[in-house]
Amino acid sequence: MVFIMLAVLIDIIAIGLIVPVLPLLVGTFTKSANEQTFWFGAIALTFGVANFFASPILGGLSDRFGRRPLMLLGFSGLAISFICTGLATALWMLIVVRLFSGAMVSNAAVANAYVADITAPEDRARRFGLMGAMFGLGFTLGPVMGGYLGSIDLHLPFYAAGGMAILNWIYGYFVLPESLPPERRRPFEWRRANPFVALTGLSQLRGVGSLVVVIALAALAQYTVQNSFVLYTTFKFGWGPRDNGLALFTAGLASVVVQGFLLKYALRHLSARILAVGGLLASTLTQLAFGAITEGWMMFVVIIVGTFLGGGAMAVIQSLVSNAADARSQGQTMGSVAAVNSLMAVLAPVISASLLGIVAHLPKGDWRMGLPFYFCAGLQLTGAVFVTRYFSRRTE
Repeated sequence: MVFIMLAVLIDIIAIGLIVPVLPLLVGTFTKSANEQTFWFGAIALTFGVANFFASPILGGLSDRFGRRPLMLLGFSGLAISFICTGLATALWMLIVVRLFSGAMVSNAAVANAYVADITAPEDRARRFGLMGAMFGLGFTLGPVMGGYLGSIDLHLPFYAAGGMAILNWIYGYFVLPESLPPERRRPFEWRRANPFVALTGLSQLRGVGSLVVVIALAALAQYTVQNSFVLYTTFKFGWGPRDNGLALFTAGLASVVVQGFLLKYALRHLSARILAVGGLLASTLTQLAFGAITEGWMMFVVIIVGTFLGGGAMAVIQSLVSNAADARSQGQTMGSVAAVNSLMAVLAPVISASLLGIVAHLPKGDWRMGLPFYFCAGLQLTGAVFVTRYFSRRTE
């Protein structure tokens, strides 16, 4: 567990480095806020499309050849993507690079399958929480580093991220052990790797179909927030790379505390139902608050309170889905979950760009600029309804 946690941490720090600066880099090739929003959405869209089709394939390959080779492939893809993004001199180059990286990067799906390989079903919620803590820590360190480096030169965070990905490849090659023994591997099947077939199979996993819907809704909300956050704070509060990096640092730190430390105690004293439903309702209120606030400092208060109240919900839901799959198909299952996330990543840039385009002309501080967050609040509330129905059926 320590090995995979460290690999994921380095991975997410590298990704976090570019978060505060990628929208601004896109802005250097555009002439207006609306044009910047459109092209940033288009670039995010290409990544999501490629990842949607590639995730079940890479997850299935990890069931056949093991987790380690696919992790190394993902690290290589990230390194090439980051460095080429920093070297890009035109928008079309950014689109091509993101298309390539979306097809290559399988890290999240394979890392979750790795955790499932080495963890008993009853402990998976806690360990998925630890993985979430690594994501949070990565997004604690990465964005603040990216914001600082981006304030020096917008291209510098991409070169630093590429260096981190290369470091992770070296670590993975020489240190990271394989988690899937040969006797638990299975042949690769192209039919199962079809993303649409994979989604159908995922929805039929031992009664967790409604939870797949919740994962999709939560992912759409998450990606809409990610695609909206930097441009939203720039338009509404006039923030730059440092301010956005500090806000993302705060969000990551709160996530580390909740998923790395508090979740294990919550799992001892609270039921999965309370954690899942309560967390989604808290996330609903958090999204509403993000959109309604009128001063930049309020963003930090909402981030901290919202994360502490709702930060453990998705770890619980993901563990329920993982437990419904057998030991030989964790890679395919996590790859299918990643395909769900990727499909939402395809939709989110279109939605966020459209919603931001409607409100980008409004004056700074206007509450209506929070339209993308109000949309996300509706998604989280719908997810809470589906989770409530899932647990109600289990007790009938």
